Order: sequence, then C-alpha cells, then structure tokens
Amino acid sequence: MSPRATARLQLLGAAVLFSTGGAAIKAAAFTGWQIASFRSGIAAVALWLMIPAARRGWTWRAALVGVAYAGCLTLFVLANRLTTAANTIFLQSTAPVYLLVLAPWLLKEPIRRQDLGFMLAVGVGLMLFFVSVDAPLPTAPNPGRGNLLALASGFFWALAVCGLRWLSTEEGRGSPVAAVVSGNLVAFLFSLPMTTPLAPHPATDWVVIVYLGVFQIGVAYVFVTNALRRIPALEASVILLMEPVLNPVWAWVIQREAPGLWALLGGAIILSATTARSWVDNRVAQPVT
Repeated sequence: MSPRATARLQLLGAAVLFSTGGAAIKAAAFTGWQIASFRSGIAAVALWLMIPAARRGWTWRAALVGVAYAGCLTLFVLANRLTTAANTIFLQSTAPVYLLVLAPWLLKEPIRRQDLGFMLAVGVGLMLFFVSVDAPLPTAPNPGRGNLLALASGFFWALAVCGLRWLSTEEGRGSPVAAVVSGNLVAFLFSLPMTTPLAPHPATDWVVIVYLGVFQIGVAYVFVTNALRRIPALEASVILLMEPVLNPVWAWVIQREAPGLWALLGGAIILSATTARSWVDNRVAQPVT
C-alpha cells in the first residue's frame, strides 16, 4: 500500500474514533465532570507516551493555548450528557464562524467576501436548532442547556485553533502537540474537584473511560498527525467530516437516541457549508497555471 493510501486510512480511522465520542460519553455511568476529568487525564498520559513531539516545546504560550483546548474538551463532554450527540457535534461544528470573527483580531487574517456567504449559511443552520426545543430523552435530559454548552465548546475550539496556528507561525513559541497535551492536563485538573463523591462503578464503565482517553483522543490524534504529512488540506478536511456524520449514527445504534428533524436539517446545512468553504479555499490557494 502506498504511503498516501495508508495516510487516507489513518485519517479515516481517526474520524471514526473521534465520532464514537458522543455514544461512549453517554455509555459510562459517571457524571459529566467525572468523564471530562478522567478522559482527559488518561489522554494526556497516552499522548505523552505515543508522540515524542509531545515531550518538547513546553512554553507558557503552549500552556495558554492548552487552556482554550481544555474548555472545548470539558464543554463537549458536559454537552453530550445533556443533549443529543447529534446536537453536540453539529453545534460544535459552528467553530469556523467564530474562527472567522476571531482571526482578524488574533491572527490579523482579514475576512474575505466569500466568507460572508459561509457565515450566513451556518447562521441559518444554527437557528434551526432553536426553532423548537427538543423533548428530553433518557440520554439527553436537558437539551436546551446542552445546546448552549455545545455552542460554547465550538467557541473554545475556535480559540484553540487560533492558538495552534499562532504557535505554528514562529519557531520557539511552543509545540502545538504540547498545547494539546497541556489542554488535556488542564481539563483533567480543572474538572477533578467536581468528581467527588466517586461511587463504585463496574469495570465496564472504567473500560469506556480508558477507551475515550487512549483511543478516542490518543490514537486518533496520532493518526491525524501522521496522515497530515501526506494528505492535502482539502482532502483531509473532507475525510474528517466523517466524524460529525457518524457521531449521531453511533448514538442511535448504541443508545437508540434519535435527534430532532430540525437539528438534522441544521446540521446538514452547517456541514455542507463547511465542505463548500473548504473546497473554495483550496481553489483560491491553488496557483493559476
């Protein structure tokens, strides 16, 4: 198998692992804070052991970016415990809109004319989530609050992406991988005080937590970092869109959790707009021959 074909499989594997997060978070009988803490603590150790680059480039700047990433990680877990997996991942996928607003301020990257259409499309998709409040489900007991936490998770993910770009633009600022590890460490420590009291749990619950930390975050991130060395940005972004597509599928298969019609329509608009923007950005970046 060629290196590029291997990279595609790794990226697809990462998307599949990422996509299991919603269903796995709902499967463990821990509180949201406990899952957020233990998942990230295990992930920090796994990434430190699996990626040599994670042991270098530890600076205060990398730690600062890690704080933003920790917000994304923690809010993603808390949102998944309150609303559907579909709502959580679709609303987090609004992060590119926040990124467009933040980039001119933080990265001095101007908003382009074609970005305005993307922002409008995502805005329409976002409004559909709030056309009506979903009825509570056993796996989504407070959809309204969960939707707001998912939106906040997308905002912190946009902050983290800005930070990772910032670290990459100048040598010596810090390692992006170190920022990811520090983000998991911060999420672990921040959520830890809320994990008490910790009641006894069956071994299966702990297996789910270990899976989330080692595989859903750790191994998936290793796949992404390896694949991005050989896969163009557009192709990578399209393959990784399998995550928000598959995420609600796993929740339906495992928990029989069915998202609302408006949420599905809004999610389809958001994902379609994101795909179209990636394609346009790739066309603009290609040199004219």
